[in-house]
Amino acid sequence: MWSRYAFSTRLLLCCLHNAMIEIDGSYGEGGGQILRTAVALSALTHRPCRVFNIRKGRPQPGLRHQHLEAAKAVQTLCNGEINGAEIGSTDLRFIPHPIRAGMVDVKIPTAGSIGLVLQAMMIPAFRAQDSVTIRFQGGATNGKFAPPLNYLRFVLMPLLQKMGYKANIVIDRYGYFPRGGARITATIHPAQLQPLDLTQRGALQTVSGTSHAALALKKSRVSERQAEAALAAFNKVGIRGDIDILYSDTICPGAAIELRAIFDNSVIGSDGLGEKGIRAEEVGEKAALALINQLSGPGAVDEYAEDQLLPYMALAPPSRIKAAKITGHAKTNIFVIEKFLPVKFAVHSDMISVKAQV
Repeated sequence: MWSRYAFSTRLLLCCLHNAMIEIDGSYGEGGGQILRTAVALSALTHRPCRVFNIRKGRPQPGLRHQHLEAAKAVQTLCNGEINGAEIGSTDLRFIPHPIRAGMVDVKIPTAGSIGLVLQAMMIPAFRAQDSVTIRFQGGATNGKFAPPLNYLRFVLMPLLQKMGYKANIVIDRYGYFPRGGARITATIHPAQLQPLDLTQRGALQTVSGTSHAALALKKSRVSERQAEAALAAFNKVGIRGDIDILYSDTICPGAAIELRAIFDNSVIGSDGLGEKGIRAEEVGEKAALALINQLSGPGAVDEYAEDQLLPYMALAPPSRIKAAKITGHAKTNIFVIEKFLPVKFAVHSDMISVKAQV
């Protein structure tokens, strides 16, 4: 961490060459996504940024642990300079430097979401001169209000591959709330993105998934029960599925299930998180019903992929997608992206498109 004087001097010099991007963190939903997208695009575009009013309207305003982890991880990726990276801070300033290739170690001492941290790192990492390998120690693969890591592996990654994005994620050990303790390796390769035109998902090919739990829950057949309930829900509507059963030697009990429908042109996902007091059967059935509900709609991507794809679409205009519905997350992400990149998004009904600004 730089001293306040040293940081201010660097910031002034940087701004003389490249104007600082100012972003109101209370815009729209006012959540942590604004910070993650801003810092990620700052690293990618080499433009310094300031995010103020961070999470202003939330019960606990300012930065929380998982927001700090994402900002610091991107800082590590580009050897950036950061000011205001403290719990409760409502104002953060970030100066990026060139993205570095090679090994990057990220340690998450809490059960913070690896998915949210990796989301932020994925945006700039593919612009490195060579492959970037990110090694996570600690953190959670599954948690509330965060994308499961298997969603990134089996839904987001295949969609990004259609644009030429090249990456893979290996889970060596799952991690659950409240202690985390996951071990993950993600490798991201340099790529030139191609425009994405995803308005039709095509015919359904297969439905598959992963049901996993801590080894301590194997005797109770938690993974099997989640999967069996999900498959029973699919069978009722005439869908056949295949769900892998996994157990991991985690540092605390936990369980989850991730499901995906693979179409000719797209992938749509859903998930369920095991919690104390909720039967495994309920978790599996709820995840299956969520996927069935999405299959009944016309969306080519689900509501979670929708906002996660937007930064990449903006880097490869013209691009367009047909969403399940237009979410507040998507609108907020558009607001941030247009601050950094010379593009303009258009939202019409369930379609989101982006074009380069003339």
